[in-house]
Amino acid sequence: MNSLWYDQPIMLPRFQDILVPVDFTQKNVAALDIAFELAVANRARVTLLHVVELLEVESDAELEQFYDRLGKRAESELERIAQRFSGAGITALRKTRFGKRVPEIISVCIDHVADLVIMSSHKPDLHRPAQTWSTVSYQVSVLCPCAVLLVK
Repeated sequence: MNSLWYDQPIMLPRFQDILVPVDFTQKNVAALDIAFELAVANRARVTLLHVVELLEVESDAELEQFYDRLGKRAESELERIAQRFSGAGITALRKTRFGKRVPEIISVCIDHVADLVIMSSHKPDLHRPAQTWSTVSYQVSVLCPCAVLLVK
């Protein structure tokens, strides 16, 4: 008698490089928890990314100081988040980029050959779908060349 489909072992995807964009809000906790579990299970490398959105104005010394403070705060927060991963023996890279969020996330995904992006999202508003389509998470899910897990 032939084996039934449910007799076959279930093969889970094997992720080696997980990218987790974060904005340091509470909504990132669920995405970070899932990234941690998958990284431990797959012994994957994790890249924690924060993008400082640049204003479309002419730069001056005051604005540069502002960006410098944001960059230092981002590094500190990324270090704090990375401790959980490194405590479990997981390599956790920390990246702070300056620019537009969607292109920077896609660029890091390609540069680091990520095979999974895990990021927080929100439940779509079915009465106003255009707002959902314009979100960072939706745009990344469409444009990213690898698998994307949106955590709601």
